Amino acid sequence: MKWLSSLSLAALTALGTAVAAATPPPPTAAVIEFATDDERNSMQIFEHARPSVVFVTNQQFMRDPRSYDLMSVPAGSGTGFIWGEQGYIVTNYHVVENANKVMITLQDQTSWPAEVVGLAPERDLAVLKITAPKEKLTALSLGDSSLLSVGRKVLAIGNPFGLDATLTTGVVSALGREIESPNQRKIGGVIQTDAAINPGNSGGPLLNSQGQLIGVNTMIYSPSGASAGIGFAIPVNTVKDVVPQLIKHGRMIRPVIGVDLAPDQWTQQSGIMGVAILHVFGNTPALEAGLEGITRNNWGQLVLGDVIVAIDDKPTRNNDQYMSALENHKPGDTVEIQLMRAGKTIKRQLTLIAPSSK
Repeated sequence: MKWLSSLSLAALTALGTAVAAATPPPPTAAVIEFATDDERNSMQIFEHARPSVVFVTNQQFMRDPRSYDLMSVPAGSGTGFIWGEQGYIVTNYHVVENANKVMITLQDQTSWPAEVVGLAPERDLAVLKITAPKEKLTALSLGDSSLLSVGRKVLAIGNPFGLDATLTTGVVSALGREIESPNQRKIGGVIQTDAAINPGNSGGPLLNSQGQLIGVNTMIYSPSGASAGIGFAIPVNTVKDVVPQLIKHGRMIRPVIGVDLAPDQWTQQSGIMGVAILHVFGNTPALEAGLEGITRNNWGQLVLGDVIVAIDDKPTRNNDQYMSALENHKPGDTVEIQLMRAGKTIKRQLTLIAPSSK
């Protein structure tokens, strides 16, 4: 029996060895390259740009209903990004609108009180300044929004719903869109993207596949208030024009010709296609060019003067279009003004001047 048992055991052992030899070994864990070229590009851009993106908190003062003491309460939040090593921060105007106090939180989670340097509600842009050390300030490289085309990849970094350092990606969906600014001016040349933009993304950077700033995320089109695949960004070429003005002057500097214009409502009710001149100021290009405002005849009735219908062949059907046409220029530029006077079209060349500082 012992022999039989030993023989059986040996046979079983040999059988087990043969079966094991015939059974293929379990697969070893394969090294999987999980990142495609596009994924690596997105990750690199995020890591490169993230230090430049900040969290903006808008705080307003209100009285404690029990003690009547003033207290600071959060009134909203958004995103911004570092502009240069001097501590300037760019964000949307509507992010800091009516703020009594603004706080900036950097990616290292340090918080800094911010000074409002300049505001441009007509472009929904604002410039703030903090006194953080230079080693904490990493600026984004600037791209050229005129080189964009529909279908180009874009990336948005922001703080949607207070969730910091969130990345979304998409493409340029359309170019040359027009949106309304916080002060009801029209902003033209806007970038449309399907990169998810939600509340809190406002003021954050829109980047291209090279990590360059190409726009400032400003608003979404959505019935629900959350991203519906249609977001808008102010093009970086507009930002590059406006931000230096805000840093230097605290506001946009629009050149003038020296006239006071009638309200749009009045001109529309009067059936006038253009902007009617109410008054021409002394010692101005408009006066030198012989432009005429509204006058009264001997019976006290208003007599229409000149109506500006175009500047450099760009129609000026209302005050907004008139101001936008001038904002494309700077003091010292010469423009051609097209007028309607007593049913006749006349043209005048004028040299734009800076507005009065008063």
